[in-house]
Amino acid sequence: QVQLVESGGGLVQAGGSLRLSCVASGSFRSINFMGWYRQAPGEQRELVARIISGGTKNYADSVKGRFTIYSDDAKNTVYLQMNSLKPDDTAAYYCNMNCNVDLGTSRVYWGKGTKVTVSS
Repeated sequence: QVQLVESGGGLVQAGGSLRLSCVASGSFRSINFMGWYRQAPGEQRELVARIISGGTKNYADSVKGRFTIYSDDAKNTVYLQMNSLKPDDTAAYYCNMNCNVDLGTSRVYWGKGTKVTVSS
């Protein structure tokens, strides 16, 4: 069974910073990509940032220049450094991973989420 465990959320003032971490554990062969989504109350879940095997990174337009995604492949961990936080960044942040669990079989997993609240 594959598990994703997030940490690092919390309450921060506008302009502040937080770093989210997500550790993947369990049985899988390799990771295709890992990333972060967020969901604000009453809103749809949206992609924040994603890092693809090989190093390509994608960011939502709303976070470009403020958030940085990076990974430690040896630890199966992905991080999201969030700077210059705004109240609009308030949401539950979910870790997401697409991995190969067997030859020719990939699966998508989600963490349980960590809350980020940015006060004005």
